Amino acid sequence: MNLVAQVALAAAETEHHGNVAADTLIYGVLAALAFGLLAVVTLSYRNVANRHSAKAEAFAEKHGKEGHGH
Repeated sequence: MNLVAQVALAAAETEHHGNVAADTLIYGVLAALAFGLLAVVTLSYRNVANRHSAKAEAFAEKHGKEGHGH
């Protein structure tokens, strides 16, 4: 028996015929949860500048129109 036949025989012995979609479903669920969490973090920064508009206006009045030196 040559090497190719031995490799083919070993591969045939270790092959299992399970449901691959069900076995790997957890990876998709974890990825969806991770992206969902990242989306929540991203959306939490929405409209942050307007939440502190009073502070920004006070700073602009105190320091002039140039802002903070840029």
